[in-house]
Amino acid sequence: MDLYKEILIHALAQERIEVRFPELKLDAQTLVESVCYRALEEIRAILRDDTLSDPACFHRIEAIVTTLESIGSHGGDRHDFG
Repeated sequence: MDLYKEILIHALAQERIEVRFPELKLDAQTLVESVCYRALEEIRAILRDDTLSDPACFHRIEAIVTTLESIGSHGGDRHDFG
């Protein structure tokens, strides 16, 4: 449920905000599903990218974490690669 909440908060933050959401035409479930589908498409493209040839898949994992963060999902403590 935390992932759902993170995505919903991030998606709603992109909308014009009043006491209500007057321009939001989708319900919360449809909005989250749309954002998730786009994120999955990006993740699939990352995994299919043959230019990322790192044997340990570091760049693929980093790209996936970045994609999840772009929709409001925290990358977690393991994302501290510095």
